Amino acid sequence: MEPSISVPTGGRVTANLAGAMQLHRTNFITSALLIGALKFGSFTLKSGRTSPYFFNAGLLSSGPLLDTLASAYATLIVTEFERGSFDVLFGPAYKGIALAGATALCLHRDHDLPISYAYNRKEKKDHGEGGWVVGADLKGKRVLVLDDVITAGTAIREAVNGIRQEGGHVVGVVVALDREEVGGGIDVTPGGKSAVRDVEETVLNGEGKVKAVVRMRDLMEWLSKEGREDDSKGMQEYWARYGVKE
Repeated sequence: MEPSISVPTGGRVTANLAGAMQLHRTNFITSALLIGALKFGSFTLKSGRTSPYFFNAGLLSSGPLLDTLASAYATLIVTEFERGSFDVLFGPAYKGIALAGATALCLHRDHDLPISYAYNRKEKKDHGEGGWVVGADLKGKRVLVLDDVITAGTAIREAVNGIRQEGGHVVGVVVALDREEVGGGIDVTPGGKSAVRDVEETVLNGEGKVKAVVRMRDLMEWLSKEGREDDSKGMQEYWARYGVKE
């Protein structure tokens, strides 16, 4: 049974809320491992780096798993964003669509927070109601963007640009996983920054923040607690080479 959750006021996070977020984080990690959405081992990324772990949010495709993930998103949102600071959840097509709808439901069910949601079409519709957006009107609204993970930030950039064209103002981005590593290829670019920092600075222009349900440091902490020494060692070595030093 989850602990009772109280909604923070004035930006303060209660002990119950912080405890609930930790529980959601642990549930998410164990559930993702169970169905193979999260794996530890050796994986070659598009960047050419050999990563000690891999995450595929597309495998979180059942009702119970979506509930676990959306509940974690909802609790993270009320932890990190003040009540009344956002109006609409936006899910970039395609993975973000289910996330936005399910998280809006969890915000209502678990936190008594009635929030609308919207998502985009891959291509604008020129018949019927037409347009790029499906769901809540974005004009004049403060928007939180929900996605699975930020890699290069391209999908988030496209979503933010589209929301702005619709008259909305993006106040933050929420993702399932923050890899917490600097950009680049096998070799680290001197002075390089993480994809999250890049989105905050160049996409949100310093006017919003990016928050994640799970960060690489959370995975390392979980592995240490579980006594998985080999996986923990691989993560620590990867962090030493590519982890953010901010």
